Amino acid sequence: MEIKKIKLGNQGLTVPQIGLGCMGMTGFQEGNMYGKADEQEAIATIHRSLELGGNFLDTADLYGPFKNEQLIAKAIDGQRDQYIIASKFGWEIDENDNVTWAINGKKEYVKKAVERSLKHLNTDYIDLYYMHRLDKNTPIEETVEAMGELVKEGKIGYIGLSEVSSETVRRAHAVHPVTAVQSEYSLFERTVEERGVLQTLSELGIGFVAYSPLGRGFLSGEIRSIDDLPEDDFRRAIPRFQKEYFYKNIELVKAIEALAKEKSVTSSQLALAWIISKGILPIPGTKRRKYVEQNIAASTIELSEADLARLDTIVPLGTDTGKPYDEFSMGLID
Repeated sequence: MEIKKIKLGNQGLTVPQIGLGCMGMTGFQEGNMYGKADEQEAIATIHRSLELGGNFLDTADLYGPFKNEQLIAKAIDGQRDQYIIASKFGWEIDENDNVTWAINGKKEYVKKAVERSLKHLNTDYIDLYYMHRLDKNTPIEETVEAMGELVKEGKIGYIGLSEVSSETVRRAHAVHPVTAVQSEYSLFERTVEERGVLQTLSELGIGFVAYSPLGRGFLSGEIRSIDDLPEDDFRRAIPRFQKEYFYKNIELVKAIEALAKEKSVTSSQLALAWIISKGILPIPGTKRRKYVEQNIAASTIELSEADLARLDTIVPLGTDTGKPYDEFSMGLID
């Protein structure tokens, strides 16, 4: 069963209904956020996704740094034209490949970052290029103007932003058409809806891409206690997984699982189908073929009005499931 294609924004980019988040395939900085990396299985997962019509890959220079883009280069070797690749820049990486943890949206840095990513991806163009986080010390107009020049040069196809406010989107879009905005979004995280960002995107004809569509793994139903997370798992440090929220969230997951069971699907598939039903592109991350098959199958699930209403009753808009990041990272969201 091939995945249906949708238009992402109104600038001409067509993508499958579900993408593949690649971050977990190589880990993230020191150590791995989601368990041990297995390059062979990761590459096989990217190939299996393509066989099923899932040719939209999401990466960033930050992941590794660069290791993720390099892995994708290996996976797509000889088949570049069959994939749509989205990458990101913005977290400053110095000459020694160390992340400084500053955000840099200055024109010179945009140019430098894209050249590096093109090299690591072993390609001469990136289909969709996002600014990973807003540089609050550089006008968004300067950053987007530099990105617009990359479009003219053919180095990138389309412009994206990540975790930005409606005001930033409007200012950016006035300089050069923005194709997509990526933010965290799931049954457990609907801030972009509460803040009116989705409404702004709809009004301007900009697509929306949802990362962490399974609530950082909560909605998979595989986490039942804090001990299900490895000792060095970054999720142990974020509010959503702290005691005061953890057990409340488990109860929400159980209610979602009950509906999933009635529909003979997994809770992950139900959570993804809910996002797809809104015309939003989810990019669940996985590094295993088994899960990429399950995730892609979610695009075929039909949800009735009654199903959607029930999910809204279980997790109404505004439900507090705990912040998805620690204080430092929350401060970087526009």
